[in-house]
Amino acid sequence: MFCLDTYALVEIARGNENFKPYFEEPFVVPDVILAEFYGIQLRVDGEATADYWFNKLKGSLAETPIELLINAVKFRYRNKGKNLSFFDAVGYAFAKKNNLLFVTGDSGFEGLPGVRFVKK
Repeated sequence: MFCLDTYALVEIARGNENFKPYFEEPFVVPDVILAEFYGIQLRVDGEATADYWFNKLKGSLAETPIELLINAVKFRYRNKGKNLSFFDAVGYAFAKKNNLLFVTGDSGFEGLPGVRFVKK
């Protein structure tokens, strides 16, 4: 099973064929990732599109407990040279805790354990 990050969701919404297989397999989306993605869709394509994607993804939503959020903050701090977003650090921490493969195209995660790095 996969854990999709915001980068992957944006590419899926854009129709990027490289990310399509990860949307066709079982996946989860941490709630904060979905919130960030919603904000991007709202800004770029408007509320109707943001609502469309929210409704499409909410069945794969996973809650992130506060302890996991703190672990993500620590991970981001330890990797501050990689310029990782808080949201993506949460996704990575969530994936690691739940033994999921973290799917991203964010180069800051390339080569990290448990990451499926997908190029555009």
